[in-house]
Amino acid sequence: MPIPIKVEYAHQKKIRARNKGYYRVLHWPLWIWVFFLAPGPLTFDLFAKGPSAGNMAWMAVVLLGTGIAGLCQQLPGCEPKPYILRFTEERPNPMYRKVCYTFAWADVVTFATLNLAGLVWAVATGTWRLKQIYDYGYFPLYGFVVLLGLLGILPRVRKSTAGEGIERRYFYGSVWGVTLAQTLLMILWKALPKNHETDIVKLVAYVGALVALGICATLGLLPRTRPILPGEEIVAD
Repeated sequence: MPIPIKVEYAHQKKIRARNKGYYRVLHWPLWIWVFFLAPGPLTFDLFAKGPSAGNMAWMAVVLLGTGIAGLCQQLPGCEPKPYILRFTEERPNPMYRKVCYTFAWADVVTFATLNLAGLVWAVATGTWRLKQIYDYGYFPLYGFVVLLGLLGILPRVRKSTAGEGIERRYFYGSVWGVTLAQTLLMILWKALPKNHETDIVKLVAYVGALVALGICATLGLLPRTRPILPGEEIVAD
């Protein structure tokens, strides 16, 4: 018996003619975080050792760059009015959306994959090599995801916004899954003693969280993960 997936119908949604000021401001920190995470080895050192001069300098660059982009209405959610109203409309996808969502995808995929690789290595060998994995694997993997974005292959980064009603659920499902699973992993890393048995616990918990949240996203149980079926106008965040 098939499991029902929760859906939304476009004609049932209230159309928003403009984005309120607080809505636009609250989207800025999201993109600050996306671009701040981009230099992965530097971010790794932040969580491992605490903030450094390099972290502070990069944060200043990100604040300036995203602040200017937001004021110029070049960040998703920071526009004075929604760009997408019809999910099935063949409308060009603006460059700023392509860039922002490409880097967001790169963050999600790269951190999730490398942390998983570090856990698997630790469980299989009894030694931690996460720092080395980040040093050698981060930029090749990150660059590969960015290349997929440049080629217009990633959801929400394609040439047209026509598939937004389905593509956004892939994006938000991935963000929810990776963010919550890595938060759980961080808590376990801080709370549990460092030994082989707890490494197994961390791996099982991390993979279990990713799988469970992925299922929830697939079923449309997480915010903004329900497919939008064709209909009347609807705003896309």
